[in-house]
Amino acid sequence: MREYLLTLLIAATLCYLVTPFIQGLAIRWRVVAGIRDRDIHTEITPRWGGVAMWIALGLTLLIVRDLHLVGKAYGRELQGIFLAATFVVLLGALDDRFELDAVTKLAGQGLAAGILLIHGIQILWLPINGILIIPSNIGQLLTVLIVMVTINAVNFIDGLDGLAIGVVAIASSCFFAFSYLLAVTNGFTRAGAPSLMTVILIGLCIGFLPHNSNPARMFMGDSGSMLLGLILAASAITLTGQIDGNALSAESIGPSLLPLFLPFAVLAIPLLDLVLAILRRTSSGKSPFAPDKLHLHHRLLASGNSQNRTAIVLYLWTATFAVPVTVAAFAPIWIAFLVAIFLAGTAFYARKRTLDQNWNLLNV
Repeated sequence: MREYLLTLLIAATLCYLVTPFIQGLAIRWRVVAGIRDRDIHTEITPRWGGVAMWIALGLTLLIVRDLHLVGKAYGRELQGIFLAATFVVLLGALDDRFELDAVTKLAGQGLAAGILLIHGIQILWLPINGILIIPSNIGQLLTVLIVMVTINAVNFIDGLDGLAIGVVAIASSCFFAFSYLLAVTNGFTRAGAPSLMTVILIGLCIGFLPHNSNPARMFMGDSGSMLLGLILAASAITLTGQIDGNALSAESIGPSLLPLFLPFAVLAIPLLDLVLAILRRTSSGKSPFAPDKLHLHHRLLASGNSQNRTAIVLYLWTATFAVPVTVAAFAPIWIAFLVAIFLAGTAFYARKRTLDQNWNLLNV
């Protein structure tokens, strides 16, 4: 665990230090977010935060590869994740500068998933009538879909200072805790690519958050949202590949199935926002990728929340879904239930306090 904590600290420090340099390049090369009707920010802000995170990711991997435990995670899967991450960062960086169309971005995300497949990262089994070892072509299709959905879920929620980066930090923390504890409980190697990549992801989020919190000095852009989404999806899929579906019994199936469901639990809020946006836009005859100001964070802002309070409420909602699911894998269900009640109550209180304050202002 000490090596993982050291890795997290290195990633956070490098990301914090590299970001101002990339910020200067983004301003010089006019990679900036203008002010549009649907935007919340009021000043032109540089993008390419994903480029800074990718540089910190690469440097961290170079620095920690000789550590005794973490170094054992280096292999074909880790190489595949890094190459796919490099591809989506390049795609996102081009989009941040030239605003690529949706079809081009989706095709690029599919190609990134293809890089993962080439390196042996794919869904191998599903929990259908027990454990079903699925055909390779179906597993490949599911892998591509999971990667694309996760990437776009993170992208959809990236509309408020510090929101997406904080949600991903919570998601990564839950996923790292799950993957590490799963290894300890079941005797898997603790030096796996999922644990290493998610702990680095936590560090990247921590290091970038000071630059991205309200008022943001830099946005992570599509280069950042694609990078974060891809690493989360790839880590989850890689972890399922480390579990032998044929060896699972009815007693052990519960914790072992979590890699398939945890990404959807930890990204419940972004996924909900994604589904609602698609339904909302298609029902009104618009493209599902047509922008609007009806995302969850827009609605919270419209009800009187500040940007910081809106981000905190969504952080709490994310934790309400993610933390109990992680706890349930290793503790009695009643403990997970109590954790869920506590987090949900805290989120409700934070939300209600704003409503009460607005009501008092109206009656002054």
